Amino acid sequence: MLAQKNVKLITYYVQPLKNLYLPKITSIMLFEQMRQKPFFILGPCVMENQELLYQVADKVVEIGQKYPVQVIFKSSFDKANRTSIHSYRGPGIEKGMEMLQKVKEKFDLPVTTDIHEPYQAAIAAEVVDILQIPAFLCRQTDLLVAAAKTGKIVNVKKAQFLSGQDMFYPAQKVVEAGNTQVILTERGNMYGYNNLAVDFRNIFDMKAFGYPVCMDCTHSVQRPGGAGGKTGGDRTFVPMMALAAKAFGADGYFMETHPDPDNALSDGPNMVKLHELEEVIRPLIG
Repeated sequence: MLAQKNVKLITYYVQPLKNLYLPKITSIMLFEQMRQKPFFILGPCVMENQELLYQVADKVVEIGQKYPVQVIFKSSFDKANRTSIHSYRGPGIEKGMEMLQKVKEKFDLPVTTDIHEPYQAAIAAEVVDILQIPAFLCRQTDLLVAAAKTGKIVNVKKAQFLSGQDMFYPAQKVVEAGNTQVILTERGNMYGYNNLAVDFRNIFDMKAFGYPVCMDCTHSVQRPGGAGGKTGGDRTFVPMMALAAKAFGADGYFMETHPDPDNALSDGPNMVKLHELEEVIRPLIG
C-alpha cells in the first residue's frame, strides 16, 4: 500500500515535466509488475513490415487480457549478427523506432528491442521500455553502461559461452552505472558445432543474484549457422524448453512468434506459429 502511495506522489510532482520523466516511471512500474507475476516477451524476430507487427501485437494483447500475466511486445530493427551478409537485417533504427512507436500507441503495449552499439541506447530509449542486450554482446561494457544510463529496464541475455554464475558481472556493470532494473535471460550454451544445449541450472544460479530471470525459449532451440548460410533450429522443442524453465523457477519467458514462420525473413525455424502461441503459453501460467 505504501509503495502505491509513493508512486502516486512521484507521478503528481513530476507532472509538469511529464515528457522528461514519465517514461522512467513507467519502466519502474513495469519492472515491479515483472517481479510480481509471470511475464512474456513476445513478437516477430525482425520488423518485416508494419502489418506484421500489428497482427502479432493483436494476439499479444489478447493473451495479456485473457491471463494474469505481463506481456511485452518485441521485434528487432536490425539483426546485426546474421550468418550471411546477404540476409535481411531489418528497417534500421530510425524506421524501426517509428514502427514500434505505432505498435505502442495502437495497442497500449510495453515494447522492447535489442541494441548493438552504445549510441543506439538513447535513441531506442525514446520509445522502448526495455533495452535488450544480445547474448554475443553481454560483456560489452560501453553497451551495458549506455543502456543503464537511459533509466530503462535492461534485459541482458546470457552469452552462449558463459555460465549462469558468470552473469553476475554483466549485471554488476548495469547496476554500478546507476540502474538496478536488470533482467537476465538464459538462451543456451554452445556444445559442438551448429548446436545449442540448455543447462537449466543456469536459471537457478542467476536467480540467486536477485534479478528476474527469463527463459528464451525460441533462441534456445537454434542451430546457429546450421542451415546453409543461415541459422536453423526446431520449434518442436519450444514448449518443452518453457516447461523445463518453469520447473527451475523462471520468472518470464521470451518467445518469438510469426503467423507464417516458414516464410519469415529471420529465424523462422525457431519461431512459434502465431495461432499456436496461446497453447504454448497456457501451461506456464499458474
